[in-house]
Amino acid sequence: MADPKGFLKYNRELPKTRDPKNRIEDYKEIYQDFDQDKTVRQASRCMDCGIPFCHNGCPLGNIIPEFNDAVYEENWFLAFEILQSTNNFPEFTGRICPAPCEAACVLGINQAPVAIEHIEKSIAEIAFDKGYVRPKPPTIRTGKKVAVVGSGPAGLAAAAQLNKVGHSVTVYERNDRIGGLLRYGIPDFKLEKRVLERRIAIMEAEGIRFKVNAEVGGNINALKLVEDHDAVVLCGGSTIPRDLPIPGRQLEGIHFAMDFLEQNNKRVAGDFIPEGKAILANNKNVLVIGGGDTGADCVGTSNRHKANSVTQIELMWKPDEKRNPNSWPNWPMILRTSSSHEEGCSREWAIMTKEFIGDEKGQLKAVKTVEIQWSKNESTGKYGFTEIPGTEKEIPSDLVLLAIGFVHPQYEGLLEQLNIDLTENKNVADTDFQTNLEKVFVAGDMRRGQSLVVWAISEGREAAKKVDEFLMGESVLEGKEDSFFVV
Repeated sequence: MADPKGFLKYNRELPKTRDPKNRIEDYKEIYQDFDQDKTVRQASRCMDCGIPFCHNGCPLGNIIPEFNDAVYEENWFLAFEILQSTNNFPEFTGRICPAPCEAACVLGINQAPVAIEHIEKSIAEIAFDKGYVRPKPPTIRTGKKVAVVGSGPAGLAAAAQLNKVGHSVTVYERNDRIGGLLRYGIPDFKLEKRVLERRIAIMEAEGIRFKVNAEVGGNINALKLVEDHDAVVLCGGSTIPRDLPIPGRQLEGIHFAMDFLEQNNKRVAGDFIPEGKAILANNKNVLVIGGGDTGADCVGTSNRHKANSVTQIELMWKPDEKRNPNSWPNWPMILRTSSSHEEGCSREWAIMTKEFIGDEKGQLKAVKTVEIQWSKNESTGKYGFTEIPGTEKEIPSDLVLLAIGFVHPQYEGLLEQLNIDLTENKNVADTDFQTNLEKVFVAGDMRRGQSLVVWAISEGREAAKKVDEFLMGESVLEGKEDSFFVV
């Protein structure tokens, strides 16, 4: 245990953010420097519980009390060794994970939880600064070739694990840069792409090959790819966005959130976007439909475009500001205000979108909405809603961004060519990460549906273990159920 009285002596403290008025002028990460001694004090708040619920709350099974103890002792090398034993990319999760581990923290029952996510990021960044993170190519190659389709967090994790045990891994990415969701789904103000490039460079130095503009099922034949490799791992993500097919959907000015975010990330990277295809929020009244993280990313990006106004609406009711103690150690449904909301945004809950309204030229000019009342059906236990009479209104809108989730992976092309079986939800069906084709495995959102980056990394690691067992008969790779660390 770090400091037996640490949680009594210190309150939770996190790095301060840059002033919202200043930070919307750029796309750099928003947090200011944080003194290392303060991070050590935060680690001392960990109580090293007899049953570490944080460990179970983390999809990766991170060994949190142990790395907190190492940070308290300022043994950063040991802290990093413990952390990287379960997490390939702590520099990503330490920035963009919603931290279900913190929701499960025992201290969080009646105090602010341990700042686990910040500690994780600190360990990763100090490890890079001190040179602990360096290429470690395998000393022996197995002679087995594995193709990973998709370079998002699931694909990168699977590739890293399979390469570590000596398989020759090639990652195929249909976009023009590696990273998937990390590259084009998450704005730079949350994850600067230098962080991603740094990790990719290490993976390349370890022997992993990356191919961009390589669409398996498109310009690369999927059947030939399977034939040429000993195993294939599908990590293409859940890429078909949920639409809103209401009157006026055909109007100009209505876009899927990911189209908006991807284009902006390319713009930040220096790519030229033709004027006729540019999706810009500058001087516009922006309406973001969907109250999740993707919607918040649209809010932050629109503020940086200098939108005239930004409104975000959500179909569900407004959550409580304080956690229900009975929800512990599960993920609580509470009101969350992101850094993007702090930069300026009007938020409304229990709002249903009825119609998109346009002008005579076919351009969006307003959105008709109505307030709704949620209620629980006592006989079925399910919730439903009814419209509240007299609450219809029109919200002036020049740009609408649909941030209402994703429904399933793309079937045309890759999955169609391979004739891959699907579930009722149209995700890829599997048995222990193996599809109906013996050599083909699946991981990430393609398998479990739209989820978190931390879950994608976990999926990639678990799938890699199954692939290694398939190729070699057994595997030395650890899954979540095997995660432990012996000092």
